[in-house]
Amino acid sequence: MNFALILFILVIISGIAWVADRLYFAPQRRLSGIERMPLWLEYTAGFFPVICAVFVLRSFIVEPFKIPSGSMIPTLQIGDFILVNKFTYGIRLPVINQKVVDLGSPKRGDVVVFRYPRDESVDYIKRIVALPGDVVQYQDKRLTINGQPLQYSGGQPYLDPENMRYAKRFTEAFPADLGGLQHEILNDPDRPAGNFPTERFPGFENCQYQNAGLTCKVPAGHYFAMGDNRDNSADSRYWGFVPDKNIVGRAFFVWLNLGNLGRIGGFE
Repeated sequence: MNFALILFILVIISGIAWVADRLYFAPQRRLSGIERMPLWLEYTAGFFPVICAVFVLRSFIVEPFKIPSGSMIPTLQIGDFILVNKFTYGIRLPVINQKVVDLGSPKRGDVVVFRYPRDESVDYIKRIVALPGDVVQYQDKRLTINGQPLQYSGGQPYLDPENMRYAKRFTEAFPADLGGLQHEILNDPDRPAGNFPTERFPGFENCQYQNAGLTCKVPAGHYFAMGDNRDNSADSRYWGFVPDKNIVGRAFFVWLNLGNLGRIGGFE
């Protein structure tokens, strides 16, 4: 269901009713000595300011999402309700998601929501690990960007609550000249490093798959995205690159988790 489209239609319908009431129906009621709106106007024109405010807020400022899977554990947990900044990377027209004002681009390490390239009615959330023009290597469960390996520390056991398996929890850090951001990831030592399907996708020719991983050069206007739960995430390793036009916004805050109120707060 395209909620943005539904909300846009409601704005148009209620807005037309609101204008009609101001220009015609309200003067007619005053002339007739009638104070109350007809019921049909109360439920159209009467709700226009609220619907319009929600539409503007959701389309241009922040949009809420719920995390449905464990692909971003440990950063995000199943059941987290998050907020996504809609203007960090620019202002986009609602419904069609066309950028009209460019305010920036995703950075390495950003957690972003985007329209799944194979089905744009579905929203995905992953971490951007490589930018347009980058050469990204994922070998033996370690990332290298443009020949520079990311740094790893930790390795404590962590119980993945989605599949009830123990994985190892690492801190993954980009080199300073690649942004310097760091975040936590999971790796399952019992799962293979490079067992990726090779179904073709736009830009497939930019990738080479090996037993221990893959190497890809990210095309212009695209990004390489991965889940933090590295062995339990369907991401760019499987279905390809994320077009810039599919970017919805940057995720930045957990505002609710009904099962764990301690989850509320910002994240990297």
